[in-house]
Amino acid sequence: MSKSKSWLSLSWVFVIQLLFQSSSTIAATRKEIGFPDRRICRTTVQGRYLLSDDNGYVCDALSLDPQYRCCPERGDKFSCRGCNVLSQCCNSYEFCVSCCLHPARTQKEQVLKLKIAKPSTSGTYLSVFDFCAGRCRHNSESVVHENAYVNDFHHCFSLPSNSSGSTISPVEARLNGINVVIGRQGESCDSVCKSNGQSCVLNKLLILNQCDIIQKYMSCKGACLASVGPDQPAEVVDDAPKNLNPGACLYTRTQSMLSCDGSHRHTRRLCPCA
Repeated sequence: MSKSKSWLSLSWVFVIQLLFQSSSTIAATRKEIGFPDRRICRTTVQGRYLLSDDNGYVCDALSLDPQYRCCPERGDKFSCRGCNVLSQCCNSYEFCVSCCLHPARTQKEQVLKLKIAKPSTSGTYLSVFDFCAGRCRHNSESVVHENAYVNDFHHCFSLPSNSSGSTISPVEARLNGINVVIGRQGESCDSVCKSNGQSCVLNKLLILNQCDIIQKYMSCKGACLASVGPDQPAEVVDDAPKNLNPGACLYTRTQSMLSCDGSHRHTRRLCPCA
Protein backbone atom coordinates (compact mmCIF):
# COMPACT_ATOMS: atom_id res chain seq x y z
CA MET A 1 0.00 0.00 0.00
CA SER A 2 2.80 2.38 0.84
CA LYS A 3 4.53 1.49 -2.43
CA SER A 4 1.30 2.33 -4.29
CA LYS A 5 1.01 5.76 -2.60
CA SER A 6 4.66 6.47 -3.27
CA TRP A 7 4.23 5.64 -6.94
CA LEU A 8 1.17 7.91 -7.18
CA SER A 9 3.04 10.74 -5.50
CA LEU A 10 5.90 10.43 -7.94
CA SER A 11 3.44 10.38 -10.84
CA TRP A 12 1.81 13.63 -9.69
CA VAL A 13 5.20 15.27 -9.28
CA PHE A 14 6.11 14.22 -12.81
CA VAL A 15 2.80 15.56 -14.25
CA ILE A 16 3.13 18.88 -12.41
CA GLN A 17 6.73 19.28 -13.60
CA LEU A 18 5.70 18.50 -17.18
CA LEU A 19 2.92 21.08 -17.09
CA PHE A 20 5.26 23.71 -15.64
CA GLN A 21 7.85 23.11 -18.36
CA SER A 22 5.16 23.26 -21.07
CA SER A 23 3.74 26.55 -19.78
CA SER A 24 7.25 28.03 -19.57
CA THR A 25 7.90 27.07 -23.19
CA ILE A 26 4.61 28.62 -24.32
CA ALA A 27 5.31 31.80 -22.33
CA ALA A 28 8.78 32.01 -23.82
CA THR A 29 7.41 31.48 -27.32
CA ARG A 30 4.79 34.20 -26.88
CA LYS A 31 7.38 36.57 -25.51
CA GLU A 32 9.63 36.08 -28.52
CA ILE A 33 6.85 36.84 -31.04
CA GLY A 34 6.97 40.57 -31.73
CA PHE A 35 3.98 42.54 -32.96
CA PRO A 36 4.85 46.09 -34.05
CA ASP A 37 3.07 48.73 -32.01
CA ARG A 38 0.74 50.81 -34.15
CA ARG A 39 1.37 54.52 -33.84
CA ILE A 40 -1.39 56.87 -32.67
CA CYS A 41 -1.99 59.58 -35.26
CA ARG A 42 -2.17 63.30 -34.69
CA THR A 43 -5.04 65.12 -36.39
CA THR A 44 -6.29 68.61 -37.10
CA VAL A 45 -9.28 69.89 -35.13
CA GLN A 46 -10.14 73.02 -37.08
CA GLY A 47 -13.01 71.90 -39.31
CA ARG A 48 -16.56 70.93 -38.43
CA TYR A 49 -16.68 67.92 -40.74
CA LEU A 50 -13.19 67.00 -41.97
CA LEU A 51 -9.89 66.04 -40.34
CA SER A 52 -6.40 65.59 -41.71
CA ASP A 53 -4.04 63.17 -39.96
CA ASP A 54 -0.25 63.28 -39.88
CA ASN A 55 -0.08 60.43 -42.40
CA GLY A 56 -1.44 62.80 -45.05
CA TYR A 57 -5.00 61.44 -45.34
CA VAL A 58 -8.23 63.44 -45.08
CA CYS A 59 -11.47 61.97 -43.73
CA ASP A 60 -14.64 62.90 -41.92
CA ALA A 61 -14.71 62.73 -38.14
CA LEU A 62 -17.04 59.71 -38.06
CA SER A 63 -14.63 57.50 -40.02
CA LEU A 64 -11.65 58.25 -37.75
CA ASP A 65 -10.20 55.15 -36.08
CA PRO A 66 -11.45 55.43 -32.47
CA GLN A 67 -8.37 53.70 -31.04
CA TYR A 68 -5.48 55.04 -33.08
CA ARG A 69 -7.06 58.33 -34.23
CA CYS A 70 -6.00 57.74 -37.85
CA CYS A 71 -7.98 58.32 -41.04
CA PRO A 72 -8.70 55.25 -43.20
CA GLU A 73 -5.94 54.81 -45.78
CA ARG A 74 -8.17 55.29 -48.78
CA GLY A 75 -8.30 58.00 -51.40
CA ASP A 76 -5.29 60.16 -52.18
CA LYS A 77 -2.47 60.48 -49.70
CA PHE A 78 -1.13 64.06 -49.54
CA SER A 79 -4.21 65.17 -51.47
CA CYS A 80 -4.19 68.66 -53.01
CA ARG A 81 -7.90 68.72 -53.79
CA GLY A 82 -9.03 72.34 -54.09
CA CYS A 83 -5.44 73.62 -54.01
CA ASN A 84 -3.40 75.81 -56.32
CA VAL A 85 -0.09 74.03 -56.05
CA LEU A 86 1.77 76.89 -57.73
CA SER A 87 0.70 79.46 -55.14
CA GLN A 88 0.53 76.69 -52.49
CA CYS A 89 -2.88 77.90 -51.33
CA CYS A 90 -6.09 75.92 -50.87
CA ASN A 91 -9.77 76.59 -50.26
CA SER A 92 -9.90 73.95 -47.51
CA TYR A 93 -7.85 73.85 -44.33
CA GLU A 94 -7.71 70.05 -44.13
CA PHE A 95 -6.61 69.58 -47.75
CA CYS A 96 -4.06 72.36 -47.25
CA VAL A 97 -2.49 70.34 -44.41
CA SER A 98 -2.63 67.12 -46.45
CA CYS A 99 -1.01 68.75 -49.50
CA CYS A 100 1.61 70.47 -47.35
CA LEU A 101 2.70 67.15 -45.79
CA HIS A 102 3.99 65.80 -49.11
CA PRO A 103 7.79 65.44 -48.68
CA ALA A 104 8.38 66.90 -52.16
CA ARG A 105 6.48 70.10 -51.27
CA THR A 106 7.69 70.70 -47.74
CA GLN A 107 11.30 69.98 -46.86
CA LYS A 108 11.59 68.72 -43.29
CA GLU A 109 15.12 70.08 -42.80
CA GLN A 110 13.98 73.55 -43.84
CA VAL A 111 10.77 73.94 -41.84
CA LEU A 112 12.22 72.59 -38.58
CA LYS A 113 14.60 75.56 -38.57
CA LEU A 114 11.82 78.15 -38.90
CA LYS A 115 10.66 80.21 -35.96
CA ILE A 116 7.00 79.85 -35.04
CA ALA A 117 6.76 83.61 -34.50
CA LYS A 118 8.88 86.68 -35.17
CA PRO A 119 10.54 87.20 -31.77
CA SER A 120 14.00 85.68 -31.60
CA THR A 121 12.98 83.94 -28.39
CA SER A 122 10.17 82.01 -30.05
CA GLY A 123 10.50 78.28 -30.54
CA THR A 124 10.71 76.19 -33.68
CA TYR A 125 8.37 73.56 -35.14
CA LEU A 126 8.78 70.05 -33.76
CA SER A 127 7.52 68.30 -36.90
CA VAL A 128 6.34 68.91 -40.45
CA PHE A 129 2.78 68.28 -39.24
CA ASP A 130 3.12 71.08 -36.69
CA PHE A 131 4.33 73.42 -39.44
CA CYS A 132 1.56 72.47 -41.88
CA ALA A 133 -1.21 72.62 -39.28
CA GLY A 134 -0.04 76.02 -38.08
CA ARG A 135 0.88 77.54 -41.43
CA CYS A 136 -2.39 76.55 -43.11
CA ARG A 137 -4.35 78.08 -40.23
CA HIS A 138 -2.47 81.36 -39.76
CA ASN A 139 -0.94 83.16 -42.72
CA SER A 140 -0.79 86.95 -42.75
CA GLU A 141 0.12 86.90 -46.45
CA SER A 142 -3.37 85.63 -47.38
CA VAL A 143 -5.27 88.56 -45.84
CA VAL A 144 -5.84 92.15 -46.90
CA HIS A 145 -6.63 95.11 -44.64
CA GLU A 146 -6.05 92.69 -41.72
CA ASN A 147 -9.72 91.68 -41.68
CA ALA A 148 -10.49 90.07 -45.07
CA TYR A 149 -9.07 87.27 -47.18
CA VAL A 150 -7.51 87.97 -50.56
CA ASN A 151 -9.59 85.14 -52.12
CA ASP A 152 -11.17 81.78 -51.28
CA PHE A 153 -7.76 80.11 -51.50
CA HIS A 154 -6.63 81.54 -48.19
CA HIS A 155 -5.22 78.41 -46.53
CA CYS A 156 -1.58 78.62 -47.60
CA PHE A 157 1.37 76.45 -46.66
CA SER A 158 4.18 78.22 -48.51
CA LEU A 159 7.22 79.24 -46.52
CA PRO A 160 7.33 82.86 -45.36
CA SER A 161 8.35 85.09 -48.27
CA ASN A 162 11.65 86.03 -46.62
CA SER A 163 12.77 82.41 -46.23
CA SER A 164 11.55 80.47 -49.26
CA GLY A 165 14.05 81.78 -51.81
CA SER A 166 11.83 80.37 -54.56
CA THR A 167 11.62 81.82 -58.04
CA ILE A 168 8.82 81.57 -60.59
CA SER A 169 9.65 80.82 -64.22
CA PRO A 170 8.31 83.00 -67.08
CA VAL A 171 5.94 80.19 -68.05
CA GLU A 172 4.55 79.96 -64.52
CA ALA A 173 4.26 83.76 -64.41
CA ARG A 174 1.66 83.46 -67.19
CA LEU A 175 -0.53 81.65 -64.66
CA ASN A 176 -0.75 84.67 -62.37
CA GLY A 177 -4.35 85.14 -61.29
CA ILE A 178 -5.17 81.54 -62.21
CA ASN A 179 -6.06 78.90 -59.63
CA VAL A 180 -4.62 75.62 -60.86
CA VAL A 181 -6.81 72.91 -59.37
CA ILE A 182 -6.54 69.12 -59.53
CA GLY A 183 -9.95 67.61 -60.24
CA ARG A 184 -11.47 64.42 -58.98
CA GLN A 185 -11.43 61.22 -60.99
CA GLY A 186 -13.68 61.48 -64.06
CA GLU A 187 -14.42 65.19 -63.50
CA SER A 188 -14.20 67.81 -66.26
CA CYS A 189 -12.47 71.17 -65.79
CA ASP A 190 -15.81 72.93 -66.23
CA SER A 191 -17.11 70.99 -63.23
CA VAL A 192 -13.89 71.43 -61.22
CA CYS A 193 -13.87 75.22 -61.63
CA LYS A 194 -17.61 75.56 -61.14
CA SER A 195 -17.38 73.78 -57.78
CA ASN A 196 -14.96 76.54 -56.74
CA GLY A 197 -17.26 79.29 -57.98
CA GLN A 198 -15.04 79.96 -60.99
CA SER A 199 -14.80 79.18 -64.70
CA CYS A 200 -12.29 77.17 -66.71
CA VAL A 201 -9.89 79.38 -68.72
CA LEU A 202 -9.40 77.48 -71.98
CA ASN A 203 -6.31 79.31 -73.25
CA LYS A 204 -4.45 78.57 -70.00
CA LEU A 205 -4.74 74.84 -70.72
CA LEU A 206 -2.00 75.43 -73.30
CA ILE A 207 0.36 76.44 -70.49
CA LEU A 208 -0.56 73.48 -68.30
CA ASN A 209 -0.20 71.07 -71.23
CA GLN A 210 3.54 70.62 -70.65
CA CYS A 211 5.32 67.87 -68.75
CA ASP A 212 7.47 70.15 -66.61
CA ILE A 213 4.35 72.06 -65.49
CA ILE A 214 2.22 68.94 -64.95
CA GLN A 215 4.98 67.40 -62.82
CA LYS A 216 4.89 70.39 -60.48
CA TYR A 217 1.30 69.59 -59.57
CA MET A 218 1.00 65.82 -59.91
CA SER A 219 3.17 62.92 -58.79
CA CYS A 220 3.54 61.42 -62.32
CA LYS A 221 4.80 58.12 -60.90
CA GLY A 222 4.44 56.51 -64.33
CA ALA A 223 6.36 59.26 -66.19
CA CYS A 224 4.84 61.88 -68.50
CA LEU A 225 3.50 60.58 -71.80
CA ALA A 226 2.09 62.06 -74.99
CA SER A 227 -1.50 61.01 -75.54
CA VAL A 228 -4.68 61.89 -77.39
CA GLY A 229 -7.87 63.01 -75.71
CA PRO A 230 -9.92 66.00 -74.56
CA ASP A 231 -9.23 65.17 -70.88
CA GLN A 232 -5.61 66.36 -70.91
CA PRO A 233 -3.46 67.52 -69.21
CA ALA A 234 -4.23 64.82 -66.67
CA GLU A 235 -2.92 62.02 -64.47
CA VAL A 236 -4.04 58.39 -64.80
CA VAL A 237 -5.37 57.05 -61.48
CA ASP A 238 -3.45 54.25 -59.78
CA ASP A 239 -6.23 51.67 -60.09
CA ALA A 240 -6.69 52.15 -63.85
CA PRO A 241 -6.18 49.13 -66.18
CA LYS A 242 -2.51 48.43 -66.87
CA ASN A 243 -2.82 49.26 -70.57
CA LEU A 244 -3.71 52.86 -69.58
CA ASN A 245 -0.41 53.36 -67.72
CA PRO A 246 -1.57 53.85 -64.10
CA GLY A 247 0.16 56.76 -62.37
CA ALA A 248 1.36 58.35 -65.62
CA CYS A 249 0.75 61.99 -66.47
CA LEU A 250 -0.60 62.78 -69.93
CA TYR A 251 -0.31 65.72 -72.27
CA THR A 252 -1.60 66.09 -75.81
CA ARG A 253 0.39 67.09 -78.88
CA THR A 254 -2.85 67.94 -80.65
CA GLN A 255 -3.55 71.22 -78.92
CA SER A 256 -6.79 71.72 -80.85
CA MET A 257 -8.22 68.88 -78.74
CA LEU A 258 -7.76 70.76 -75.45
CA SER A 259 -11.17 71.24 -73.89
CA CYS A 260 -12.63 72.40 -70.59
CA ASP A 261 -15.50 69.93 -70.77
CA GLY A 262 -13.45 66.82 -71.58
CA SER A 263 -13.12 64.04 -69.02
CA HIS A 264 -12.18 60.38 -68.67
CA ARG A 265 -13.25 57.95 -65.98
CA HIS A 266 -9.66 56.85 -65.30
CA THR A 267 -7.96 60.27 -65.08
CA ARG A 268 -7.83 63.37 -62.89
CA ARG A 269 -7.56 66.63 -64.77
CA LEU A 270 -5.30 69.61 -64.16
CA CYS A 271 -7.52 72.67 -64.52
CA PRO A 272 -6.99 76.47 -64.82
CA CYS A 273 -9.76 78.32 -62.99
CA ALA A 274 -10.50 82.02 -62.62
